[in-house]
Amino acid sequence: MSKTRSRAETFDQTDIDLLEYIENDFDVNLNVLSEELGLSKSAIHYRLEKLKKRGVIKGVTADLDPVPFGLDMVAITEVAVTHEQGYSEDIGTDLAGIDGIEQVYYTMGDVDFVTIMRVQDREQMNEVLDEIVGIDGVKETSSRFVMDEIKSSPSVVSVMSDDMKGIVQKEE
Repeated sequence: MSKTRSRAETFDQTDIDLLEYIENDFDVNLNVLSEELGLSKSAIHYRLEKLKKRGVIKGVTADLDPVPFGLDMVAITEVAVTHEQGYSEDIGTDLAGIDGIEQVYYTMGDVDFVTIMRVQDREQMNEVLDEIVGIDGVKETSSRFVMDEIKSSPSVVSVMSDDMKGIVQKEE
């Protein structure tokens, strides 16, 4: 299970502007970015590479719509587990390794984990649920089935608060 960072990274305003553009459309033309940001194409390329090396840009992928592939069934499953040493990492890793589970969250409160699964049909959904309950230490699950996806597009820069953007250091 990945560890969360204990502090926010430091970005200058140009990094924030660049990240906002590419988060909305990574395929944006370097010429357009150059004009919009007032930087040379090589400066943009250098900044993008630097952000990749820092782990800010985790990868370059295509944003595929799952529905044309028949992956239109979504369920949110809460998972309660037996609390033993190392359970969060072990069970979290096991949950993340199940085909069909898109997201796994370790939580505090009445449940220990929340998973989001996307599958093609009820049979596949039952197979995923069987795998979840088959994990050593899983005590109980409770699932909610998504009837309609209103919004499913994670973003980072566009949801940063003004206070968070306030930690951005200005270039001098």
